[in-house]
Amino acid sequence: MGETVKDNTETTITTPIGTVISTLEGPSPMQFSFVIEPNSERPVPVRKDQFVSVETEDGVLVARVTDIRKTNKYYQRAEAVREYESRTSIDNIFPVDTWEFLIADARPLGVFDESGNRLMRSTFPTSPGSKVKTAPPHLLARFIGFAEGPNGLVIGNVIHHENVPASLNMTRLVQKHFAVLAQSGAGKSYMVSVLIEELLDRNQTSGRLGVIVLDIHGEYTGFAREGLYQERTTVIDGSSIKIAVPQLNVWAFSEFLPKMSAAQKRDLRTKFEELKEHTRKSGETFDLRDLANAIDADEEIKESTKVALTSWLSDLESSGIFGPTAYPPVSSLVAPGRLVVIDLSNISGLRTKQIIAAYLCRNLFQLRKQGRVSPFVVVLEEAHNFVPEGQSREAAISRGILETMAREGRKFYAALCLISQRPVNLSSTILSQCNTHIVLRITNPYDLDHIGKSSEGMSRDMLDSLTTLRVGEAVIVGEAVNHPVLVRVRERKSPPPLHSIGLEDACKAFEARSGREETDARAFI
Repeated sequence: MGETVKDNTETTITTPIGTVISTLEGPSPMQFSFVIEPNSERPVPVRKDQFVSVETEDGVLVARVTDIRKTNKYYQRAEAVREYESRTSIDNIFPVDTWEFLIADARPLGVFDESGNRLMRSTFPTSPGSKVKTAPPHLLARFIGFAEGPNGLVIGNVIHHENVPASLNMTRLVQKHFAVLAQSGAGKSYMVSVLIEELLDRNQTSGRLGVIVLDIHGEYTGFAREGLYQERTTVIDGSSIKIAVPQLNVWAFSEFLPKMSAAQKRDLRTKFEELKEHTRKSGETFDLRDLANAIDADEEIKESTKVALTSWLSDLESSGIFGPTAYPPVSSLVAPGRLVVIDLSNISGLRTKQIIAAYLCRNLFQLRKQGRVSPFVVVLEEAHNFVPEGQSREAAISRGILETMAREGRKFYAALCLISQRPVNLSSTILSQCNTHIVLRITNPYDLDHIGKSSEGMSRDMLDSLTTLRVGEAVIVGEAVNHPVLVRVRERKSPPPLHSIGLEDACKAFEARSGREETDARAFI
């Protein structure tokens, strides 16, 4: 990196890596180009998306490299190249190597004044001949808006700036909700696991959240295995969850059964209140079958209403998640600095998963509004299945409460983290309420277009770079950062899920298990 010195603003000044040049397009307040200076210590001193700085009349300008290209005057005219190459190689005639050089294009992002404290917009072009330097680490961290001190959520480091930790402010990231978007296999769950580690590592003086994960594929159950987070993690099998029927109301039933008419709701309410009154007097509880039997036995209810209500209630009962008492108590799911993983991997029906999500989120949100539980964040895997775009209410039972939380949750410190591999299928209403987007590799053009429309700070060139990201690399844009930034996610400290082994190992494990079972069977015979 070359020698460094300190100036009176305590920002690190690095040796020059280039010189601003005059082109037809600039320099202007919107862009400038610079020729990259050769340096034996730095064979490749500049990369696309790297942050650079230039000293100007207004202060230190920070810019992002948007493109890099090579040029050579001996190869600029096609007819000349064709003529020379038809006889011999050009490099046998001219000193080609000495005339090849790199030119970088950069987009100015902002200017720190001379004190280094005030950040301003770039409104005046830098001068040709100005020296370009790598953005100083301390200045870059402040420019991006990373958290200062030990209270940040350090999820990795800035790409091309390994000495700049990507330390996110918890309030800026979490309070106004955030989304993690990427195609399958790009590292979404890994990145979220790192973020959960950072949340669990916080101490009481820094402020701690409760973390609840609705885990579709068992990706986060590894937190409960032996390791740093075992004692702070609880895994609940989704198939053991029970919704207490006596604690519901007709409004909740209408959420689970959105096709009910006003008349059907009236009849359901009448029988439901009768059973609740009987429970209060006798102490005997009831379930969905009791409610269906009570409706069926009432001669004043129309036959068509009976058939519809009993059929719907029977359908709910078949899900196996309704009973006379609740498990677990929803209030027990939230505690500062603790993680609760709701493992839904053993539940096959999407509708059942949506009912569980709607029930848990509505009750958690209500408890939070009443101040009965600590601030929390709900992490929702495969969020497009719970808040789908363009689906009917019947196919999106949990969408209503999740959109309500997205609109109102920030006022009550009830936050959402939405994870999706198909952003185009995710409700645009709820996605627009996620003020920070963490985007890993995506190649689907429809998903890219959807992200471009929902992420206001995502420039065209940054959007194009999403298709070339490697696993574990992400773009952060939105409320959590002042400007979009590329980060490389750090290694996780928690154990991976047991099913995360490679295909070869899975095949070998299956055959080994099958062989043992066959041997045991022969021995038994």
